[in-house]
Amino acid sequence: MHKLLLLIAALGIACAAQAQQAGVVTHLSGTLSVKRAEAPPKILAVKSEVKEGDLLTTEDDTYARIKFADNSEVVLRPNTQLKVENYSFNQAKPESDNVLFSMLKGGLRAVTGLIGKRNHDKVNFNTATATIGIRGTHWGMLQCQNDCGGVPTTSGHPPPNGLHLDVASGAILVHNGAGQVQLNAGQFGFVASATTPPAIVPPQQGIQVTMPSSISQNKGGGHGIGKGGQGECAL
Repeated sequence: MHKLLLLIAALGIACAAQAQQAGVVTHLSGTLSVKRAEAPPKILAVKSEVKEGDLLTTEDDTYARIKFADNSEVVLRPNTQLKVENYSFNQAKPESDNVLFSMLKGGLRAVTGLIGKRNHDKVNFNTATATIGIRGTHWGMLQCQNDCGGVPTTSGHPPPNGLHLDVASGAILVHNGAGQVQLNAGQFGFVASATTPPAIVPPQQGIQVTMPSSISQNKGGGHGIGKGGQGECAL
């Protein structure tokens, strides 16, 4: 019986750790859903919690802004899937820092928080073509997979398939099995595939990931549920 009680207590501690909040939805226009482990998907709203392990999905015309515990922020574009693979942060224990996101599709803009400033190597974003390491940064990325027809370019043609990157401040390190490159403020990058080395591209060929001004003013727009102060609900 004693061993059983210890096992139950240990499981309770593990579940509590898994349920810890990593961030919160601060701005939302449209429909944002989350998939957690084996539970059915739920629609999120402003003030909804984001947890380690969450798979976040934005629908058509949806922009969502998430603020994390270390004051980093991520803004998701429409038709984006982002998984919070790891999120460990304790302000008093820098050695415990560990953040890993996986962007499965779509695009985002991100601003570095405390973890990225004090532990550069502990914040990474994975994509199908490359991994991005953070160097105290405001940056954006867009993964095109025959789905970027509405993204404006100087040529008037859709952006080519692959990973497009831009850096507004700081720097990012982009690497895959074929090579690596550092992008600094004002620079643009492109990675065609997982077997093609990342490259710096001229500004006139670069794709800058933009967001509507309303997403920074907490004004609900678009359509669908999950806006304003509505609560979470199952799909």
